[in-house]
Amino acid sequence: MLLIADILGIFTYGMIAAMLGTILPELSRRFQLTPNQNGKIGMMQAIGLMFGGFFAGPLLDLQGKKVGMLLSLALIGLALIGLRSAKGFVPIATAMFVLGTGGGALVTSAFAVANDIQVSWLQGAAVFNAVNLFFGLGGLVTPLIAARLFRNDVPKLLLFAMTVAFVALVFNALTEMAPPSGKVSFQAEQVSSLITSPVLQLLSLALFLYVACEVGVWNWLARHLIAQGVPDAKALTILSLGFALGLLLGRVAVVPVLGSVTPKMVLLGAAVLMAVTTYIMLQTSSASMAWVLVFLAGIAMAPVFPTALGLVGTAFKPQGLDATATGIASTCGWLGLVVSSPIIGGIAGDDPKRLKKALLLLPVASLILAGVILALPQV
Repeated sequence: MLLIADILGIFTYGMIAAMLGTILPELSRRFQLTPNQNGKIGMMQAIGLMFGGFFAGPLLDLQGKKVGMLLSLALIGLALIGLRSAKGFVPIATAMFVLGTGGGALVTSAFAVANDIQVSWLQGAAVFNAVNLFFGLGGLVTPLIAARLFRNDVPKLLLFAMTVAFVALVFNALTEMAPPSGKVSFQAEQVSSLITSPVLQLLSLALFLYVACEVGVWNWLARHLIAQGVPDAKALTILSLGFALGLLLGRVAVVPVLGSVTPKMVLLGAAVLMAVTTYIMLQTSSASMAWVLVFLAGIAMAPVFPTALGLVGTAFKPQGLDATATGIASTCGWLGLVVSSPIIGGIAGDDPKRLKKALLLLPVASLILAGVILALPQV
């Protein structure tokens, strides 16, 4: 029951992670939204992710993991209702802030629940890998059904996502979970001893750059492809069966690789491949070639987030500071989205065709990421 409840939660988050990039082209046409406004909408979602992720930890300690799961899923449902009735820039941006808040809290809650899962055929790190696969599956489903099942009908897509969130909420409500500890584990004095650590600084910067790239693809790729003349349905299919599928398969494929290659080398190779694939991806207007390159970009990006967070935990677990360090690094990751979305939107301005130039931020950030990984001490 606990495993299924957690999987439903993570699957829901995967769906909403891909939601903005999926619905943005249609919302932009309907309400004449410029790329600059799109960037601000993405920034509001990112601020919500940071807000929800930061405050979820103390909430789980004081009220329990079930409260965290139920509250985050309820916020997601409310945000989807708000998006379904939104009529312009301000209500869309407000709904995306609420969606981000629910999403940030859901990620923290779901991974906390994963610590309590005990089944005979799934142990230790395998639990997190299994749960993380359903994030990728959720990200694949949203643009795919939008293009193939609902024919870019945004209200129907939002209704489907609301139904999934409601099912997840009901299942979590019926699932027994561990009681709250009643004591906030986060201690402010721990932060000062962590923020001076070069390892945490570099890994946090790596996550900042990575999230800017990954979410940059989620939020902007479909609109960029449409501006290059790719039909809407095909652009969303490329996002789903290209990028999301690449992430999903890449995270499966990297598990045996990590048995023989150091995490640092995996991160370095991924960063270099990210720079190459994202740059070439932006140079083509062919839908078929775009699919191949976007798929390869997804494969390249796949190991970065879990591997970097795994290194954070490894580095600070001996001091008992792994949870606090992970929280700091994750927050820095969401900050990458806060910064990247308005930059991309600002460069594109009012012309969607300028997204090709604006999205050069992705290969540039990938090259900087490679430099950061090179500077990282062996953990």
